[in-house]
Formats: sequence, C-alpha cells, structure tokens
Amino acid sequence: MIRRGDIRLFPLTKKQADKMISDWHSHHKPTQGWKFGIGARLASGEELGCVIVGRPSAPALDDGLTWEVTRLCTQGREHDKNLSSMLLGAAWNASWPQGVNLMVSYTRKDEDGTCYKASGWAPVADVRAEGWARRAASYKSGFLPGFYVPSSEIVDRVRWEKRPAEHVAAVVRLMETMIRLGVPRG
Repeated sequence: MIRRGDIRLFPLTKKQADKMISDWHSHHKPTQGWKFGIGARLASGEELGCVIVGRPSAPALDDGLTWEVTRLCTQGREHDKNLSSMLLGAAWNASWPQGVNLMVSYTRKDEDGTCYKASGWAPVADVRAEGWARRAASYKSGFLPGFYVPSSEIVDRVRWEKRPAEHVAAVVRLMETMIRLGVPRG
C-alpha cells in the first residue's frame, strides 16, 4: 500500500498532462485551456495522476478571480484512493495565493464526489447537459456542423466549489438549510 508520504507532487507541462489524460481518463479528452498542472508520482518516478487548472468553462464565472479544475485523473488503482483529494488540495493551495477566491469543478451526476468532499469542496448546483452545438445554433456565426467535437461527454453534472475557509462554513450551512426545506439545487 502506498502511503501519502511516498507520493511526490511536481509541476506538469501541458504535453505531460495531455498524455496522462489520454492514457488514463475514463471519459475525457485532453483539455483545451491551461493555467497550470500538477502531477503526482512515486519516488521511483512512476506517475500516478494529475490535476489541470484553467479558466472557467462557464462565461458567467470567468471574472479573473475564479479558476476551474478542468481535469482530475489517476490511474484508478486501489492505492490511488486518496490521491485525487491530495491533487485537489494541491491545486487550491497553488491557486489562492495568486488571488483566486473561487475554484469550480464538475463531476458527472452519477459520480459521488468523495474526493471533493474530502478536500473541502461543496456541491452547489446541478447542471443540465447542454453541448456547444446547441449554443452555437443560437448564434449567427456560420458554425459548421460536425466541426466541433466535444472534449467531454454531454451529461448532467454537479458543480462543486472551493472557497477560502471562512466561506465554506456559510455555504455548507446554506446547503443544509436548502435540503431541510426541500429546495432543489441549481
């Protein structure tokens, strides 16, 4: 069993991150956007996983102070259990000193988000599936059908958020109240 102390974090290039995503991710292609990436490996050099951070995919969140975890990927082995939460924590720890006050990420609705919960993230919204093709159809942009190929599945998702510690407690209290009152998320 690999212990947390056996794992080393290291900065990734986009090329390294894209290879990990291509090799290991179950339902995503390499990402388009990029701010930075963090990899995890054993002292022996064996790569275990990565996290990629970029600008938010939702234009309404792209305020310069919000960043998005666009990919989170491990090899999926049993001993990688805590690796995802370790990578999410490293992404936040590298982001907030740069002035980021909100990080967002999305999981498929059928994923439980355990690593996000373990890293102090909160589920804040259910996001209905909508592809770029539908959005592009509403623009008079000369969008070419079949030209765009989505880099992720078009499925319903849950949006997760991570804020500085003083904000998290307030969000959790609000979510608990909404659940108790039967208010739907989203």
